[in-house]
This record gives sequence, structure tokens and C-alpha cells, in this order.
Amino acid sequence: MRVLITGGYGFIGAWIAKNLLAAGDQVFSYDLREDHRRLKLILSDEQIRQVKFVEGDVTNVSALSNAVKSHGITHVIHLAGLQVPTCRANPLLGATVNVLGTLAVFEAAKAAGPQVQRVVYASSAAVFGGPDKYPQSQYPWPLADDTALVPSTHYGVFKCCNEGNARIYFQDHGISSVGLRPWTVYGVGRDLGMTSEPTKAIKAVMLGRPYNISFGGWTDFQYVDDCAKAFVLSCSRPYTGAKAYNLRGSVVTLADFHAALCKVLPEAKTLVTTGTAQIAIAYDLSDDGIQADLGPLPKTSLEDGIRETVAIFRQQHAEGRLDVSDLEVPKAPPVVTTDEV
Repeated sequence: MRVLITGGYGFIGAWIAKNLLAAGDQVFSYDLREDHRRLKLILSDEQIRQVKFVEGDVTNVSALSNAVKSHGITHVIHLAGLQVPTCRANPLLGATVNVLGTLAVFEAAKAAGPQVQRVVYASSAAVFGGPDKYPQSQYPWPLADDTALVPSTHYGVFKCCNEGNARIYFQDHGISSVGLRPWTVYGVGRDLGMTSEPTKAIKAVMLGRPYNISFGGWTDFQYVDDCAKAFVLSCSRPYTGAKAYNLRGSVVTLADFHAALCKVLPEAKTLVTTGTAQIAIAYDLSDDGIQADLGPLPKTSLEDGIRETVAIFRQQHAEGRLDVSDLEVPKAPPVVTTDEV
């Protein structure tokens, strides 16, 4: 495959590039500027040299179309977008990047005709509202892919819009696509977004620093390498359609995460604290749909994922290249269930 990754220098994009290169695929990273910071955390220098940089704005249809055609792109993995805090602070900017940018990707795929075989794009579990929106007396848990979407944020609304537009591009133009709905993705390189705090907590504890995770309650922890593999397999396995799928990892409480972290790093018992507020996204989501259509997909246990993350952080620390700047960034307030009333 010749794969164009929009937002390819981001956290999940770097791990996707690693998996694509390991499979012998060609990787093109489409982004505003060349930035190897996260790639260097995950890829070797030789692997980084194999990632071809394509400069461009995801909202620029002409630039995207030129990139797709000139590089003979066969698959597009669309990750470029703004996170919950930015969309909350500036909805117009959020819609421009997250919605118009996604439309631009599909327009570029349409212009390329049969050359582009599939678009795989990042939706989000944020398409669902808080768990209070889905009483178990009315909705069977875990929630299926086609459960009613009642998002609690502009970000979630934008992702709903993208899922609908993807369906129309398949209906009107035959462009197959897969939308994936990650939840709390953790691992090396996660430094932005509302649910980056568990990864930061792992890093902080390894350095002997205290850390408070500002939210609590339940969430779904998904190890980044599993998430990356879901994107890659959604490109490569036989498929026709335009579905959006839930992803599922370890559905646990923050107290369970703390306990798992303590098994790997016992000092976390006193260094890590958590809040109590439940994030306003339903946490118990079924992945039966994607496992049936595109599976089986890998699932790393929470303890093993934490252990792998710690091992990489330790190696980077020993080599003097552990980035701790993300631990100094002020936290954005989480979107919690009380925000909805």
C-alpha cells in the first residue's frame, strides 16, 4: 500500500507509520510542517528516513488532491484534527479543521477515482454522550456501533458530521471508508488532549514526580499500538462500505488504572491521585462490529500496556531523550457529566 497519513506527525500517526513500515508499505505524512519529535520517540532513524513528508493544509482540497495523485496514494488514513479543548474554545476553528478538513480528504479521494481504494479516518468515542444519556433500562450495554449518538461536545458533534458525510460519499461516489472511534488511547507519544493525563501520570511516576489525573470514574483504556494496528488492518483487510466502528480495550475505573500502575511502579501508590468526575462520554462500547467485519484485532491488557510504556520511557530516560515538557503544560478542564446540565 502507498498510504497518505494526514496529521502523520501526531501521536497515533507515528505508531501507524511504525506498523505500516514494518509491513513493507510506503508512508507519506501530510502535515503543515515537518516535525519528527514524536516519530523520534517511536521510530529508528532509518525508519524516519523512509517516511516521506508532504507539506500541506488538510483544508486545502487542491493541495490534498495533488499529493494523492502525484504520489500514487492508494489509501488515506485521516487523523488531522483539533482536540476537545480547542474545539470547545473556538468552535469555528474546530469545524474548519475537523469537518471541512475531512470533506477535503474525501474530495481528494473522489478526484483520484479508483486509485484511492479506501479512506480510514479517526472518528471518536466522543460521538456518544455521557453514560447518563444511555440508561441500561433503555439501551443494552455495551453500546453497539449504531446506538443513538448524543455527543456532549462540539468535538463529538463534528465527528458525527464526519461519519454522516463518509456515508454520503459512499452512497453517491462509491468511496469505501472506515471510521474508528478510539477512547482513552495511552502510550509513548501521548502528550495532548483531554485523556492524555494517564500517560503523563505513567511518565511522572517513573521520574518520581507526583501527578493528579483530573478526572475519575470509568473509561476505556486502549493501548496505542493496538489502536494503530486497527487503522492499518482497516486499510488492508477486504471491505466495502462506509461504517463507523467502536474500538474497545480495557473498560475500567481510574482506580483500576491506578492499581494496574502500582503493579508496574509501586511508588505510584503515593504519587498518583485521581479526580472523581466522570467524563461525559459513554465508556462501555461494544467492538463486536469491527471484530466481525475486520477482525480479529489485537488487545493488549492494561497492565501489559503500562509495562511496555514504562519500558520505552525508561530507555529514553537512560539515553537522555525523554521529553518531559508535557508534564509542565496546564491541564484543560475535562468535559464531565455535570457540564451537560
